[in-house]
Amino acid sequence: MRVHLVNPSDVSFGISVVTPRWLYVLASATPADVGEPRLVDEALDPFEAATVEAGDLVGIGIHTGNALRGYEIGRQARERGAVVVYGGVHSTIFPDEVREFGHAHAVVKGDGDLVWGTVVRDCAAGQLKAVYDGGRIEGRSFFPGKWSLLPKDKYMWGSVQTVRGCPKHYSFCSVWRTDGQAPRMRGPADIIAEIKELRTHGFKFCLLADDNFYPVTLKDLEMARRRSDPTTLQNLEAIRRERFELMEMLAALPGEMVFFTQITMEAAEDPAFLDAMYKARIRGVLVGVESVTPEGLKDIYKDFNLAGQDLVDRLKVFREHGVHVLASFIFGLPSDTPATFDATASVAMSADVAFAQFVLLQPFPGTVDFEKWEKEQVNPLKVDDIPVTRHWLIPRNRRPKIYMSHPSMTPEQIRNQTQAVWDQFYSLPNIWKRAKIVKSLKSRVAFVMVSKLYRQMYANTGISTDSARHSKASRMARLLAKPTRRFFVSPVRAS
Repeated sequence: MRVHLVNPSDVSFGISVVTPRWLYVLASATPADVGEPRLVDEALDPFEAATVEAGDLVGIGIHTGNALRGYEIGRQARERGAVVVYGGVHSTIFPDEVREFGHAHAVVKGDGDLVWGTVVRDCAAGQLKAVYDGGRIEGRSFFPGKWSLLPKDKYMWGSVQTVRGCPKHYSFCSVWRTDGQAPRMRGPADIIAEIKELRTHGFKFCLLADDNFYPVTLKDLEMARRRSDPTTLQNLEAIRRERFELMEMLAALPGEMVFFTQITMEAAEDPAFLDAMYKARIRGVLVGVESVTPEGLKDIYKDFNLAGQDLVDRLKVFREHGVHVLASFIFGLPSDTPATFDATASVAMSADVAFAQFVLLQPFPGTVDFEKWEKEQVNPLKVDDIPVTRHWLIPRNRRPKIYMSHPSMTPEQIRNQTQAVWDQFYSLPNIWKRAKIVKSLKSRVAFVMVSKLYRQMYANTGISTDSARHSKASRMARLLAKPTRRFFVSPVRAS
């Protein structure tokens, strides 16, 4: 029996930006006595069913966006006599669907780090169960990735996870429901050891792949101080101390190492934390701005964010502390109007953010938005007899880009104006203007190339309904990916 682990994707670029961490974590969790697993990341190259033999175990990790492709792979593997097991967020939410459409023999819910070894051994013994529940394991139990299995010259950035879970409760996000609101933090020494290993594979840039690198805000501490019971305050202060300890250890790593992570806007109110991030060479952060209007922020339960000029000023705080922002905005909120698009583009460019992404509001399972929307669909629209309430099961070339009705705009208006904002923000003159954040000509060229690559990968292939434009964008991304990678890696070296 050979173990295959597959990360499904509808689009393969030959080279990918970030290592898909879960593949390498489950590779570490695979018992040594069954041999090294075969890893397939379809962001690089498509899965080949012919590599699977009868009796093999095929593990497929899916989220809602790649579930349909994952089901196709599962059916192909089962036809070849393999045992098929699914995991991931979507499998956790819809285990019955995974069995029906993906022909699963078993489903793993929750964290796979500890339970995956049991799944493999049960399969080898012919005692596989229908469902395994990995639960939410403590941070000290997180597995490192088995980076010795990395293919050569295929990824730009390494990835390490320091914490799972997020204390926030946004209506469009499922993390706080699937991973919990209590931060489960990994030990700093284990994190550093894994980063050092990634460095031996040539990675200078590393993603701290966390739901929220800033799990304790100053407001959290202030509210805890008001309680008569000091327990909560003590716990929060301990978490904060450990974050600073980790950043001190990151700062002690070789100076060529650079990190990127994801945090909330509230970090801008915490200059001590931002300064520690800068010293740790956390040079970039994804910040969920979501909306530039007060009404839009209320739509998604994120009214602690600022709007308008106050938002611009707040985003600039990151830059003032040497931390560059990838700002994420959502279009299609109920309160959005045609004017919202220009206002958002203006904020993104005025706030000096290095990168931005403009995504369409989508009802994803596990979120408050999805549950509300699903209940409202008494007679939902169907495509090929599949209701849009199960839109991920609709073939991609037939799938609508927008599912939620809007009070004042058509889906086509929202989609076209969203694409226009991408085009404006990532026009060559605007990219070159933002490239001033780096000094050398080589760095500026790298900035331009990664900006164009990011746009091709995430805008044209994600928003376009035109198959010709989608294919062209994929080809352009492939052409850009290989030379761009050279800016982010260096020769392999010993630790």
